[in-house]
Amino acid sequence: MPKKTQAVKGRNMEGAVARWYAKNTASHRDGFRKEAAALAARLKPGDTVLEVAPGPGYLAVELARHGGLRIVGVDYSFTFVEIAREEARRAGVWADFRQGDAAHLPCNDNVFDLVVCRAAFKNFGDPVGAIREMHRVLKPGGTALIEDMRKDATAKEIAREVSGMTMGRFSAWITRRILRGLRKRAYTHADFERMIAETPFHTGDIRTDGIGFAVLLRK
Repeated sequence: MPKKTQAVKGRNMEGAVARWYAKNTASHRDGFRKEAAALAARLKPGDTVLEVAPGPGYLAVELARHGGLRIVGVDYSFTFVEIAREEARRAGVWADFRQGDAAHLPCNDNVFDLVVCRAAFKNFGDPVGAIREMHRVLKPGGTALIEDMRKDATAKEIAREVSGMTMGRFSAWITRRILRGLRKRAYTHADFERMIAETPFHTGDIRTDGIGFAVLLRK
């Protein structure tokens, strides 16, 4: 009998921890708006978008503000799903947030034009399974975009990245420590090539972006 894989690595984001994270990242809304605008420019009215592990839902909600798009978010954290639903309600936009595992998405086959996973991939217990699921739920011709840390990002690069964020001195110190810890779970360029090769995508476009990667996969 195959060994069951944990859905996430480390501590799951629930309760007070999830609410602290949501409050801390809320200060980066300008970044979410800019990223949503860049993604929306690649889409057309009626397209469907899935964000895997949207956390508090800030990016998904900003995408929904563009109108004409069907937005779905799937997160393993029940608390994040509640926060994201409330965020969408307050913004007056439609977005469907669901609880689920990235390696077993609660979505039908061939549904989405775009799948996005931002700053969460390193936390998945079954990363290859998550990539396979992205392929399954994408429409033929659809695209998946994974953005996450590089394992080889240096302490100096992390400090430079954090210095560009809008936060106080203490929050910046905490953020640097968190990022250095999360780096241990991150992947190298070679790791991504190997994982993608084990899925129906077979290959992908992997580009260095600051302290992270932008991985583009086409079905």
